Amino acid sequence: MGGAITAEFRKFFTTRLWWGLAIPVFGISALGSGLLAAITDKTGNAEIGLPPTSDFQFANTIYTASVQFGYLFTLCIGVLMIGSEYRHKTLSVTFLSTPKRVKVMLAKVIAMLGIGGLYGVLFLVGSVGVGATVIATRGFPAFPEPGQLSRSLLLLLLALGLWGLIGLGAGILIPNQVAALLIMVGFAWIVEPVAGLLLSFTSWGSGVAKFFPSQATSAMLTSVPPEGTSLLSWWAGVLVLFAYAAVMACIGSLLTIRRDVT
Repeated sequence: MGGAITAEFRKFFTTRLWWGLAIPVFGISALGSGLLAAITDKTGNAEIGLPPTSDFQFANTIYTASVQFGYLFTLCIGVLMIGSEYRHKTLSVTFLSTPKRVKVMLAKVIAMLGIGGLYGVLFLVGSVGVGATVIATRGFPAFPEPGQLSRSLLLLLLALGLWGLIGLGAGILIPNQVAALLIMVGFAWIVEPVAGLLLSFTSWGSGVAKFFPSQATSAMLTSVPPEGTSLLSWWAGVLVLFAYAAVMACIGSLLTIRRDVT
């Protein structure tokens, strides 16, 4: 098993893809947290929809400001992790070198969680490094309630890994790599937000929308919900996002175990 996991990491880190994605993940997280820390404070900012917050909520909102970009990147990485094997016809070689397909798919799942966590660390280096500097420069506490803040940042690492698994499952379900990328990016950035907006106009819609993957992610990070909306508790958000990742990864893995990949 260890050899299969090592092989998956080697496949990813021996290409230029990993640092080609690492640079924008770091840059976007740093830029997003820095800009938000510069234009708002604990009194909020009505122009961008931020209400007054506590010290913890303020710092946490700054450090997780660009999480939508972060999970979009890990979502795409998950798709590429299996999609590139379909595209370049290397999946047959993978299964020939490790005949037990269950072991291969389990190795991919474990590797994806690790890779998602790595990009999460890069995200936090950028967001916390720049955000804390700007917050401290403005005279606000950069690390209030360290226990609760640490939990939120660790959950961010988990969230990025789980979004990677959602992408991995999608990449298996849709063998065409380009189609899988377009569909999942469109879902994460267009379909889901529009559906959430439309549901918000109904009496029952807000109760449904909070179970969407992006809303579950926001609940995990204990971010301040927009005015008029509600979020799940952080642990419920973990369970919901884990359920999405588990269903996508399991269905995709079962199909791959039975599918002819030649």
